[in-house]
Amino acid sequence: MQNKLTLRLEDELIKKAKTWAKTRGISLSQAVGEFFAQLRGKERPSDLSPWARRLVGVASHKGKAQTDEKIRRDYLKHLEAKHHW
Repeated sequence: MQNKLTLRLEDELIKKAKTWAKTRGISLSQAVGEFFAQLRGKERPSDLSPWARRLVGVASHKGKAQTDEKIRRDYLKHLEAKHHW
């Protein structure tokens, strides 16, 4: 069963979040849902997936969020290591 959740955020943050989700081909609701689905309880941030850790960093305003370019480079490094390119 799905329910409605209302979030109150700054207009600029909402615009950024919508753009972020659109570039990834997902809805903002789906992105938020996936983020919360990854939370298991009282884990430390290091227990979260890299994707969830980036979102926690953005949400907590601790430090700057990684740029899409940095995320892309990290992912390419991951693929290179995984497939031994």
